[in-house]
Amino acid sequence: MFPASFAYVAARSVEEALEFFSSHTKIKRALQALCDTGLGYLKMDEVPGIARLPKSPGAIVYAPLGDTPVDPDVVLFIGPPGRLMLLQEAAVRAGVATNVPFLGRPTCMALPAALTAGTVASTGCIGNRVYTGAGDDEIYVAVRGRDVARVADETETIAKANVALADYHRERRATLATE
Repeated sequence: MFPASFAYVAARSVEEALEFFSSHTKIKRALQALCDTGLGYLKMDEVPGIARLPKSPGAIVYAPLGDTPVDPDVVLFIGPPGRLMLLQEAAVRAGVATNVPFLGRPTCMALPAALTAGTVASTGCIGNRVYTGAGDDEIYVAVRGRDVARVADETETIAKANVALADYHRERRATLATE
């Protein structure tokens, strides 16, 4: 029996919960793993919202899309927000975008989120940015492998539409500035 409510524990950081559950071996082991990877600052009620795969994959391949030895389950794009905005719009047009909000940390949760829900965007996390060298001016979009061709088929339409829209808005802005 615990001397605190679920709400009390959920509002605590993982580090605080580790101390609270110090005498419960299984819970302590899971919380210690989070602390050991630098995630002790997370609040306990954040942890269930981190998307994850239902089971560990047999293999993970990181490679440029053209060099993958197998068909990918998820393709991770990185680039400037303006470019990836076009990719996201193409995913919407292709019917494979998701209603999942813009994802933050950890970057790796974008992969299971894309597998289960469709195309997702992510700001990335510091761990990913350190390991990959991703810049502060780059974001991610994760697309299910089976959806890549459909998204690619829509990119030309989206790119042309955005050129026309940019021209329109530049003219409109100039008009508004003189009124």
